[in-house]
Amino acid sequence: MSELRGSLKLQVSNPNKNRKQKQSMNSLQPERTGDLARNVAIAMRFKKSQGTAAMSEVEKELLAPNYDRVRGGNFNLANNGRGQGWATPGMYLRDALPDRVDIMEQVIADGDRVGLLFRVTGTHLGSLFGIAPTGRRIDVYEMAWLRIAGGQIAEGWFMLDETSLLKQLGARIPLRDDSRIISPPVVNTGEPKPVVVARLAGDPTALAQNKLRVAQSLAAIEGSAAAMKHTVLRTGFHHLHEFSARCGLHEFSIDAALCERADSIEVMMAEGDTVWMRLNVVGRHGARCVGLEPTGKDVGVPMAVIARLQDGRCVESWSMADELGLLLQMGAPNLVL
Repeated sequence: MSELRGSLKLQVSNPNKNRKQKQSMNSLQPERTGDLARNVAIAMRFKKSQGTAAMSEVEKELLAPNYDRVRGGNFNLANNGRGQGWATPGMYLRDALPDRVDIMEQVIADGDRVGLLFRVTGTHLGSLFGIAPTGRRIDVYEMAWLRIAGGQIAEGWFMLDETSLLKQLGARIPLRDDSRIISPPVVNTGEPKPVVVARLAGDPTALAQNKLRVAQSLAAIEGSAAAMKHTVLRTGFHHLHEFSARCGLHEFSIDAALCERADSIEVMMAEGDTVWMRLNVVGRHGARCVGLEPTGKDVGVPMAVIARLQDGRCVESWSMADELGLLLQMGAPNLVL
């Protein structure tokens, strides 16, 4: 996906497949103006400054004094490496990936928020959260959800496809000195889906109605293959689906794996015919899945959904979930590696 002078033409590429195979989510919308244009300019300037000589000054200017980095992209790998004395990967991983180049795939703006979907590319030439240099090239997705206030970035939330990163490096999550598995906390902030649906149902604006349709379509977006009534460019639990197919297991279903599932929606953004939704998938690991016996533990990980609508219905979706976090919670972080 690329942004062209404020309007969006969206094209999602898939680094896990042949480069010649392109998948697209097309969205046409008017030129951005006013606060939306300003917020996108702030977000893009912040992003483009990373790794440059201007980075320090740009951050002083654009990051609010109380900037809250709610979640880092390599959330699980960073937590696993905490207190281990391993060499730091540097700011924005550039000691580990000195030739890092980010490829912007999609930009969305709604109110005081800007969303960025991009691919992190580079060569692994330095220590990466305890993973020794492999010399391998990586090409993995990352998302940024930014909130702008008073012309500065007040909040940042990031998620990188850490499972894909480890697979491309041919690495496992590094063993800690204490051999502990550091699993992420079960987060269930946000609002229950029924509350969000009820609020959006009372808002007649076009963007609110698009958000409503995506919130209502969540079960279909992440359901079994038979339930899919639209083009799925990527499932949220992409690697677990692939692993199940490769190993001849039953088709992976997050609904089947989790009992008493109760998702909460944190943020929704809409622009043109595109909707972004960030939610927490939460439930009890009460059923066997991907060969793992049920632990009976409460588990919950963030997931992000991008959907395109046409004539009032979802026609395409692209999703990404914290699969490494889920496997850590289930006690099998290296299962799909």
